[in-house]
Amino acid sequence: MAPPAQSKRSASPSQPSGKSEVSDLKSQLRQLAGSRAPGVDDSKRELFKKVISYMTIGIDVSSLFGEMVMCSAASDIVLKKMCYLYVGNYAKGNPDLALLTINFLQRDCKDEDPTIRGLALRSLCSLRVANLVEYLVGPLGSGLKDNNSYVRMVAVIGVLKLYHISGSTCVDADFPVMLKSLMLNDPDTQVVANCLSALQEIWSSEASTSEEASREREALLSKSVVYYFLNRIKEFSEWAQCLVMELVAKYVPSDNNEIFDIMNLLEDRLHHANGAVVLAAIKVFLQLTLSMTDVHQQVYERIKAPLLTLVSSGSPEQSYAVLSHLHLLVTRAPYIFSADYKHFYCQYNEPSYVKKLKLDMLTAVANESNTYEIVTELCEYAANVDIPIARESIRAVGKIALQQYDVNAIVDRLLQFLEMEKDYVTAEALVLVKNLLRKYPQWSHDCIAVVGNISSKNVQEPKAKAALIWMLGEYSQDMHDAPYILENLIENWDEEHSAEVRLHLLTAVMKCFFKRAPETQKALGAALASGLADFHQDVHDRALFYYRLLQYNLSVAEQVVNPPKQAVSVFADTQSSEIKDRIFDEFNSLSVVYQKPSYMFTDKEHRGPFEFSDELGNLSIGTESADTVVPAQIVEANDKDLLLSTDEKEEGRDPSSNGSAYNAPSYDGTASQTQIELAISSPSVPGHALPSSLAIDDLLGLGLQLGAATTPSPPQLKLNQKAVLDPGSFQQKWRQLPISLSQEYSISPQGVAALTSPPALLQHMQGQSIHCIASGGQPPNLKFFFFAQKAEESSTFLVECIINTSSAKAQIKIKSDDQITSQAFSTLFQSALSTFGFP
Repeated sequence: MAPPAQSKRSASPSQPSGKSEVSDLKSQLRQLAGSRAPGVDDSKRELFKKVISYMTIGIDVSSLFGEMVMCSAASDIVLKKMCYLYVGNYAKGNPDLALLTINFLQRDCKDEDPTIRGLALRSLCSLRVANLVEYLVGPLGSGLKDNNSYVRMVAVIGVLKLYHISGSTCVDADFPVMLKSLMLNDPDTQVVANCLSALQEIWSSEASTSEEASREREALLSKSVVYYFLNRIKEFSEWAQCLVMELVAKYVPSDNNEIFDIMNLLEDRLHHANGAVVLAAIKVFLQLTLSMTDVHQQVYERIKAPLLTLVSSGSPEQSYAVLSHLHLLVTRAPYIFSADYKHFYCQYNEPSYVKKLKLDMLTAVANESNTYEIVTELCEYAANVDIPIARESIRAVGKIALQQYDVNAIVDRLLQFLEMEKDYVTAEALVLVKNLLRKYPQWSHDCIAVVGNISSKNVQEPKAKAALIWMLGEYSQDMHDAPYILENLIENWDEEHSAEVRLHLLTAVMKCFFKRAPETQKALGAALASGLADFHQDVHDRALFYYRLLQYNLSVAEQVVNPPKQAVSVFADTQSSEIKDRIFDEFNSLSVVYQKPSYMFTDKEHRGPFEFSDELGNLSIGTESADTVVPAQIVEANDKDLLLSTDEKEEGRDPSSNGSAYNAPSYDGTASQTQIELAISSPSVPGHALPSSLAIDDLLGLGLQLGAATTPSPPQLKLNQKAVLDPGSFQQKWRQLPISLSQEYSISPQGVAALTSPPALLQHMQGQSIHCIASGGQPPNLKFFFFAQKAEESSTFLVECIINTSSAKAQIKIKSDDQITSQAFSTLFQSALSTFGFP
């Protein structure tokens, strides 16, 4: 019996079969390339769609380049578009293949259909292959003279693309001159706008090397050109109107009458439905009237209504952008917007970023006439389910209190926050009460009465705990339990992870000691002993400073730690007036939204010379080599400013001194009662200096026995100045080694200022024998990877350092194959980082 005949199935173009889908697509495309059968265009469409979908999901279909080009020889515009998309995607990575497309693209540039001519010209200019620029000049010249406006519009942008590929070719072909002629004579406004955009970019780039280009750029700001654009402003699209008004904002009128003529001409642009057009017109009004104070104020009054209308209409994203610009204006002229404060009340359905900005604006517009209503509204937000907004509202109340003279009602509201049984509300209120007492000390009695009822165990946030500790030290004479609360906190020293809290604790117990010495003596001794053994360099140094100060003279120590204080009149602003003026000059740009000048987030100088991703495997290596290592800087200690003599500092060293040459005795809680009573009987007598360190040790309850032997500290860690580590080894070690230490350091203001040029940090650390293998990021977040090696051994230290220039903090992760010396290296690294920025 014969086997049954196999059923024949017609091959479907959309369901290729065979060894691979790509090879099957290739064979089907080849079959359809020369076919003229009915419906062949529909089959090509299906295959082209599949090729584009494969390309979109990352499958390499570059092998189909020839077949795709052959199949594009059709009049179907959809096929043309898909083919151009495919060619543009693979041409840059395959310059040889791109050469195959030149003929059919040049042919399409001469097609009868203007749409195909424009698409072909756009695709030809999008190849971005330097070797093919000679083939662009002819089609671009023809495109600029085309009868169809769409083709001319595409050709203008094509000239700009050509300039970025080969600027000399573009200039030599006289394309800028042709664009200028088109800009001043073309009837189509979109072509004119494209010419203006392209010429601004070309002449700005050429101005640094060509005087003619500089003159042409200045000619764009001539009266005739500016008036030409203003007279056609209503014919332009919204994007083009913004472009024209950006040009007008740079124009310098000859007299005041000209200023009023321009503003009258653009008056109706303030009522436009598009927010970008409104902001562009506002920028023109603001820039033109900067030298006319009275008129400038009237401009603020005039633009207020359009801006408030835009805020209340449109998407949240648009509202945020407009609010950002409105916030900038409010900070410059808060009195003008003070009567409209209700527009800045938060609505329940607004996103958090809009609410936060509105809270800032309520703070800015608050004055004597509206403070009560604004504070009442803000207090309602404190119970918001959105915790970040609740925190911001409490901070806003505090900011208003610090800028007003009559704070009676505001203080009562803040104290009510302290009685709310919500941890985050209590935490924020404590910080604000601290700042309030610094400016208004007369309110200390009312505030301390409420603060004294708060248990330190219920305050967990570092900033809030630090504020509470500050009040315990500053007003310990008015708080009966202050010494005992501080003593309890010191007993839990090792459980406190925040260095800020430990620093405040040291200072608070010192202040309390000079006010209530008998009750605080034991706590002070324990605090100094714990501080001297602390791993954090700042805490260790402050404890050591206080210890030496007490050794030197108790009266001087009291004058340093607890002097008479004047009320703080003004708290420092986070932004300088220079930066605010720079942001105002860049009105209607991202600078206003980011609240920082453009040079902080655009210039390459502020990105650093290295690029890397978050993955360690994608590190880019710096250009430095072992042969160009900067010699190590020899840093010598200046003993003239130290309170201890050379003999004293060489007496002995203890491991708890954290690598310092100076140490304090260990604490065991015992002391001679006779010596304690003798020492504290007159702690503030002027000129009274203790005869020896023994008396002060007993005073603090440190219990030092005279002549006791001390254990010498290990030798100081020395690093190899010419350490070398290749990137592969760095990656391997980083993945294998565990984290030895993870700490947070503070950066000095001088260091933050010097970080505007990150390479300076790399050179500074290299001078300390700590080398950078990669860095990157953008302000305020900068990321660095360092390595170092011990001088006499092969041990290696790896460091990840993330610096936030806004908070002036550095987060450090250290990995090492020698865990014992990790702490010593951490101290050395922090020491090097702390000296950055100083001459």
